[in-house]
Amino acid sequence: MLASTSGRIMLRTATSLGGKTALRALSARAAGGFVASASSNVSAKPTVYPMSKAWFNQTQYKSTVAKPEITSERDEYNVSKTLVGPTACAEAGIDKLGITGPTTIYKNLTYQELYDHEVANNEGWVASAEYGDTFTVDTGKFTGRSPKDKWVVLNEGSESAANIDWNNINQATTPEVFKELYDKAVAHFNTRETAYVFDCFVGASPKSKHKIRFIHEMAWPQHFVTNMFIRPASEEELKDFEPDFTVINACSQVDEDWERHNLHSDVAVVFNIEEKKAVILGTWYGGENKKGIFSLMNYWLPMENQFPMHCSANVCKESGESALFFGLSGTGKTTLSADPKRALIGDDEHGWDEDGIFNFEGGCYAKTINLTEKTEPDIYRAIHTDALLENVKLVETDGKLVPDYFDTTKTENGRVSYPIFHIDGYHKPQMAGHPNNIIFLACDAFGVLPPVAKLTSGQAMYHFISGYTAKVAGTERGITEPTPNFSACFGAAFLTLHPTRYADLLQEKLDTHGGQAWLVNTGWSGGAYGTGERMSIKTTRGIIDSILDGSALNADYEKEEAFGLDIPVALPGVDSHVLHPKNAWEDKEAYEKTANKLAGMFVKNFEKYAGKGSTDYTQYGPQI
Repeated sequence: MLASTSGRIMLRTATSLGGKTALRALSARAAGGFVASASSNVSAKPTVYPMSKAWFNQTQYKSTVAKPEITSERDEYNVSKTLVGPTACAEAGIDKLGITGPTTIYKNLTYQELYDHEVANNEGWVASAEYGDTFTVDTGKFTGRSPKDKWVVLNEGSESAANIDWNNINQATTPEVFKELYDKAVAHFNTRETAYVFDCFVGASPKSKHKIRFIHEMAWPQHFVTNMFIRPASEEELKDFEPDFTVINACSQVDEDWERHNLHSDVAVVFNIEEKKAVILGTWYGGENKKGIFSLMNYWLPMENQFPMHCSANVCKESGESALFFGLSGTGKTTLSADPKRALIGDDEHGWDEDGIFNFEGGCYAKTINLTEKTEPDIYRAIHTDALLENVKLVETDGKLVPDYFDTTKTENGRVSYPIFHIDGYHKPQMAGHPNNIIFLACDAFGVLPPVAKLTSGQAMYHFISGYTAKVAGTERGITEPTPNFSACFGAAFLTLHPTRYADLLQEKLDTHGGQAWLVNTGWSGGAYGTGERMSIKTTRGIIDSILDGSALNADYEKEEAFGLDIPVALPGVDSHVLHPKNAWEDKEAYEKTANKLAGMFVKNFEKYAGKGSTDYTQYGPQI
């Protein structure tokens, strides 16, 4: 079965090369199975690939090649090449990196070829998701990013040295350490017969896009980046492709000399901005590829006076009016940006240049914890062939392996990546005009922020830099009461420059192009967590609808005292009693005490930004 499958792959890709020599070579390899043979370096070995079949509580199942419903967009991505022979690395452009060992390069495989390789390589399992078979992988002990193992090379006297906000997020390492790790990754690839190369783009705007090259050991990581980044639409786009940045992902290797290198562990995710290269060692988690490039865009775009954003975005299907939704995990960013009257631009990473807003990515990366079709229909229905599940428990049911999104024994950070075209009615241009509304979402577990507030320009900058939400009891070990969570610009973990640099850019965009900023509380009302009630989705939907249709902008307003916020007196379809948080509390004295407590937390958090940037935004926060 595997041999015949691999033979079809080889013969198909060889034919596209148009060379008899390549065809003979591939036919010979296919005869023994291109990855099933003992000599192949691609085959999954227990000492290399961190899977545990016991985790799935399953017997050995044979995988079969998927027969997906063919969609035009799936077929449109077809620039695959399999390069074979001593010049394969040169033809792929990776010989310039020092990688010359592999004699077979799988470059920009089609979705079907990726699936075929994953199955034949035994890289995971085929899950019987409700809407179609979906390949599933286990990323080992790392089921999320490893932020303490992310490093940026401090090149003395360079542009990046002068501009990066060096801190415990942007940790500095030396060019000498990077060279050793880089050489280790290159040496590893030079021991291999095969490599997977993916050339792609980040940023849908022609003026702001960048070219990225990924080099991987296995098929599924290429599948992941194929889902997440902008796929080349034609071979013409890849002609004379010179990457702006290259990621060498040698995740099966570790840094045994990490203590000598002054790192935190044998895992290393290291970016060298001046050399336009990164190395990943020791972690299989797919998100390291995605968020590493996002951090780069957070460096590149401000240098071009463009604004990178950690937000979702959608556009009205009729008017073309666009909106941005900023918010940390659990605030409803994904849910609220999914609207039947509007088309999704993207769910996570965007830019704002002189022409408008645009998606950085070509896909979505969603959490699967407690996922149901009722709660997140777009995500649930997107899980079918060409999607990729990570660390999701599979349960044997009638001879099939069925995803169990409620079983979090492996991790609460189960994920699925899928191409954007899996979302029905998405906004195909992936760009839109300047946004009319910018919405900051906060899940306030203290129950004192209003359900909605219209922000002045200064308040918008203050709340953008604050990036507030709250954790509630039970979400993390040791959390027994509501705890504030401030993440600058709603994405502190990915900011390469000081947060005030991004606030200045947002201010400039608002001054130049207009747009109204709003603060929306999707958390508690009538009391803190444990006493009050979570804001109903109906109420929040009504508020979002009022913002987007313009009725909120034209409402009458009253001033809230603790934060100095403007609160609408009434909105269509929303209970006026809850619009002012104090009205929803029975114990008014307890409200005032809690409101002042949270206001004090805002003030304390903002002390580190006082006097920084072009404007001191402290004056636009609570005055206590």
